[in-house]
Amino acid sequence: MSKGTGFFKALGRVSLGVLPSLIAIAIGLAFGFVILLISDSSRAVDGLKMIASGGFTGGMKGTGNVLYFATPLIMTGLSVGFAFKTGLFNIGASGQLLMGAFAGIYVAHNATWIPQPMLWVVCLLTAMCAGALWGMIPGLFKGLLNVHEVIACIMCNYIGLYGVNYMIRNSNIYDRLKNQTVNIPHAAIPRWGLDEIFHNEMASGFKDASSVNGGILIAILLAVVMYFVLNRTTFGYELKACGHNRDASRYAGINEKRSIIFSMMIAGALAGAAGGLIFLAPSNGPSIRVEEILAPQGFSGISVALLGLSNPIGIIFSGLFVAYISQGGFFLQRLNYMPEIIDIIIAAIIYFSAFALLVQNLIATAGRKRSARREREDDADDAAVPEEEAST
Repeated sequence: MSKGTGFFKALGRVSLGVLPSLIAIAIGLAFGFVILLISDSSRAVDGLKMIASGGFTGGMKGTGNVLYFATPLIMTGLSVGFAFKTGLFNIGASGQLLMGAFAGIYVAHNATWIPQPMLWVVCLLTAMCAGALWGMIPGLFKGLLNVHEVIACIMCNYIGLYGVNYMIRNSNIYDRLKNQTVNIPHAAIPRWGLDEIFHNEMASGFKDASSVNGGILIAILLAVVMYFVLNRTTFGYELKACGHNRDASRYAGINEKRSIIFSMMIAGALAGAAGGLIFLAPSNGPSIRVEEILAPQGFSGISVALLGLSNPIGIIFSGLFVAYISQGGFFLQRLNYMPEIIDIIIAAIIYFSAFALLVQNLIATAGRKRSARREREDDADDAAVPEEEAST
């Protein structure tokens, strides 16, 4: 087989993998257009254009804000997607995110002895460690006691939420007047020159900068690392093999309990990094509010992982896409549409993405059966030829 033929076959496989998501996006946008027509038919076309333009509506600043909002979505998408790849469902990304965020902010406020340029690095690593430890709990329950990870993760979400609220109220990072954590401008993630690219030039010469920072580059780097770990290392192969079949993995000499625990720890570390990247940037906030609401980015990560087919590289693009149309949904308010319409569109895209993936799997299964039947027929024909020659 020539190199050119191999390239086109690989390109074809990639296209077939991306096709379900593209079809789902098209159907989801069409479904959203119907919702816009029902809400206000006179502005439905303008509303669809607003969604399609997404973050570009705000110029370069809007594009930078898309990158800023995509950062935690990519990280929580990686958290959920990594668990999916290893046969687990990490629905506990919200609790892991909050634990990571609290740990990062606490260290940023109290570890004044750490040199200023390295403070954000230490805080981010602390956030990842806190997320990993919180993700280890459902991993232990699953690996040692065979408790389903969904149940354990849901319980850990609420324990994490109320636990973080309690720790904030009883720590020196609590702002009692605002009922939230204090701001920590000295621990912000560096912008690395991205604010010089993604900003709008005002008539007065003032630069209206976006909220983008180096977090998007960190998220992309971690996605590439996760892709390498899953597809190019023995450790990643063992995690995926254990997820596909625990009994077969045990027979092959893989410690399935250790693999499950490590999978949930890595997923938790990625969600904890999302919390760190949110609350350690930008330079003037934001802060963790003491409230009874789970972090929505943790659940949005499920959508991002499904749309990206749990592939770390696909999750980068799906996270950017969800942030992009979410920004477009925010601007829908200019046309007096409710911004929740964009949530309906995203939900429709995810639903049709799962349906398209199901159809693709059915087609692939039918193709494999057809190929196997053809091979059996060819083997039967080859076996019949020597018998005819011998009789002759």
